[in-house]
Amino acid sequence: MLKLFLPDQHVKSVFEIKPEDLKERGVKGIITDLDNTLVEWDRPDATPKLIEWFENMQQHNIQVTIVSNNVEKRVRLFSDPLGIPFIYKARKPMGRAFKKAIRNMDVNPNEIVVIGDQLMTDVLGGNRMKLYTILVVPVAQTDGFFTKFNRQMERRILTWMKKKGMINWEE
Repeated sequence: MLKLFLPDQHVKSVFEIKPEDLKERGVKGIITDLDNTLVEWDRPDATPKLIEWFENMQQHNIQVTIVSNNVEKRVRLFSDPLGIPFIYKARKPMGRAFKKAIRNMDVNPNEIVVIGDQLMTDVLGGNRMKLYTILVVPVAQTDGFFTKFNRQMERRILTWMKKKGMINWEE
């Protein structure tokens, strides 16, 4: 059961995820979380560096869809200026939003990666769908109310996984 919380890969930020590496793995689509994965949860817009990352993915024909548990206004204000498709109120880790993103991208599930900063939503949701999951270190050290609870649970799970030798990275 706890293996569902184990990401396939762990990186410090999305900027370590290169389109060349993804293409080598056969990846054609990315499902990514928004808050504390791409930008701080309270930052309304993409940074210039993040815009460049999106453009780089696009140049390599890798589709990106933002799948967020946040409300439409938040996700739309971030995504629309970038022209990036999105799904809001995703209810991750439930599978509905992941299935919708896969369908909208028209890509095989084995050609998709899920990128997120939370074990309890992004990694669990992606793993339940049998997708390749990449956990990133949260962009900000502060969180919204519900995320704070998830982080406490994540620390316990990560501590257990480290003791069992299931993970070998440092936070």
